[in-house]
Amino acid sequence: MRELTPWLALILQRPWRLVLGGVLILATLVSGIGLLALSGWFITDTAIVGILLAAGTQVAVNLYVPGGGIRFFAVSRTVARYLERVYNHDTVLRLLTDIRVALFRKLAGANRSGQSKLSGAQWLSRLTSDVDALDTIYLRVIAPAALAGVITLLVALLAWVLFSGAVALGLLAITALAFVLATVAVYVRTREPAYRQADRQEELRTAVVEHIEGFAELRAAGRTGRHGAWLLRQAHQMNSEQVEVDSTVGWHQAISHLLINLCAVFALWAGYSLFETGAISGPVLVLLPIAILGLAEVYSMLPEAFGKLGSTVSSAARLNRDAMPASEETRAETLAPSDDLALVARDIAVRHDGFAPVLTHFDLTLTRGERVGILGRSGSGKSSLADTLAGLLPPSRGELARQPCAYLTQQTVLFDDTLRANLVLGNPAATDAELWQVLELVELGDRFAREPDQLDTWLGNTGSRLSGGEARRVALARVLLNPAPLVILDEPFTGLDADTRTRISKRLERWLEGKSVISLAHGSEALPATDRVIHLE
Repeated sequence: MRELTPWLALILQRPWRLVLGGVLILATLVSGIGLLALSGWFITDTAIVGILLAAGTQVAVNLYVPGGGIRFFAVSRTVARYLERVYNHDTVLRLLTDIRVALFRKLAGANRSGQSKLSGAQWLSRLTSDVDALDTIYLRVIAPAALAGVITLLVALLAWVLFSGAVALGLLAITALAFVLATVAVYVRTREPAYRQADRQEELRTAVVEHIEGFAELRAAGRTGRHGAWLLRQAHQMNSEQVEVDSTVGWHQAISHLLINLCAVFALWAGYSLFETGAISGPVLVLLPIAILGLAEVYSMLPEAFGKLGSTVSSAARLNRDAMPASEETRAETLAPSDDLALVARDIAVRHDGFAPVLTHFDLTLTRGERVGILGRSGSGKSSLADTLAGLLPPSRGELARQPCAYLTQQTVLFDDTLRANLVLGNPAATDAELWQVLELVELGDRFAREPDQLDTWLGNTGSRLSGGEARRVALARVLLNPAPLVILDEPFTGLDADTRTRISKRLERWLEGKSVISLAHGSEALPATDRVIHLE
């Protein structure tokens, strides 16, 4: 359960909101039980009065007070239920916002080598199903369990007042057993299979996404049917395990309901003895057992919630593991603005977990305003070195310090949004004039000036409405808008012809004046203007 600790701490940052939401749920449950109990009392009382009147006995009955109480509980239950749903759903959305913001912050500072282990489908699972499993833990586990205890104590107090302390203690003993069976026992019995089920579900979801993405290749290889059959077998096995978990939850739910009914029978038996002695009336005798039957609504929510708690713990464990922040020792330090150096790397070694180092004993000192080119063939470690210099991949050995930097990665990443939204990521304060200026620099000004929406042109999924060269230039423009004093460009001219590359390179020289620049490419023709060149062997 320790995996839930950081997320529970995040959820409990809104204590008064959670308490108010719990009070609304409590009001709904109390109104429901009160309506049920008072109705039973009223029906019994009027039935007894009817029998006495039929026997010729004069008797009076107050119809207005209990009738008013029944109407009050009916209205209060409806109002409380409506307010509870609206308020607590708003609370859940706020908690979802808190969890996602906290997760994104963790991911922003996470170790790049850890992030690269996961596929896109796995990250999709983290940001959807795993987050969803955490944001409902309050409404699904915390609030129902706490309120079940409160309602049970209130019913026991009612038994103490109307019947006796012995009856109240007996009811507490039976309901405590029902509570343990519906919560702790369910969690203990389903923890391991639910934990595995969550992992298996993610694996199956990832396999299905990969099947869809690689459908053309599978069809070309004639493996579509076999791979589809394998997915069906995995789904069948997962469903079989889910049936076992659901069966366990169902049995615990049935037993807890049986215990609640036994409580009602016990209260009826104990109350009958008191009725015979004249300590209580017939309507009061019926009131408590019916109120106890109302506990079934509360206890029915618990087994299913605690049956899924194992998968929630699994989700929390995955998020904690995969969003692990980089250690302080491996983060690149930021130089003071007064320093004359833009970057200092001493005896840097670059490696990915589980693999041999791709680069060792790398040294680089970059002064302010200096431009350095780094050349190397494919596989020589250029991109890994760029990730390290940018602070995304911690060096496995050595010291690294640098100024704040803007980084153009080797992979072109555009978002399913407008041109403007993609560009201002580099500088949220950029004006339209500055956006058009940088578009002219990368020779995209005329291209988007002809579009009806111009800067608000939608680029499509990962920039699908653009060619490869256009998408690369938009990504380059975004980096150029960034005011950081250090710029790292990994293969900045990918997808561009020689003439376009030459023209943009000349404009870059003026645009980047005064900034320190590190450019990486496989050949000197793919580098912008540099003061010196380093060759990776």
